[in-house]
Amino acid sequence: MSGSIDYGKLMHRAMRSLIQEVLRDVQRDGLPGAHHFFITFDTTHPDARLADWLRERYPEEMTVVMQNWFDALEVTDEGFSVTLNFGDAPENLSVPYDAIRTFVDPSVEFGLRFESQDEDDADLAELPPALHEVTESEVPDAEEEEAPQKDADIVSLDSFRK
Repeated sequence: MSGSIDYGKLMHRAMRSLIQEVLRDVQRDGLPGAHHFFITFDTTHPDARLADWLRERYPEEMTVVMQNWFDALEVTDEGFSVTLNFGDAPENLSVPYDAIRTFVDPSVEFGLRFESQDEDDADLAELPPALHEVTESEVPDAEEEEAPQKDADIVSLDSFRK
């Protein structure tokens, strides 16, 4: 056994397992209610698969939205693949869990952010605007909610590090 417990690695594994379980439920039953996801992933990850034109447009990272229309969601132990519509052009993406940088469900103000061990301490203010404040105007065809929107709760591993 090594000299210390790698809590960061264990938390990442647990959070990715949570994403896998949520996506398996959606694969089986569809999206319930107003739930929808913003998933940001690293397009340079060696196992990420996307059309060349998407990789050229998003050379480092890309945020996709799973909401009104998606097809062929396949969830595995390594990642997921899904067909999404990009301006009337359906494209299949394959995203390994290790490539996911953020997973946000603004309908319930829930979010996860993955940081690598070698990143400097990052401030949540550095998140893209759609991830730290989601409003009706930013979410196409979002159903109205009775409660006012507020910032999504992002879980950062920095709070668990010494």
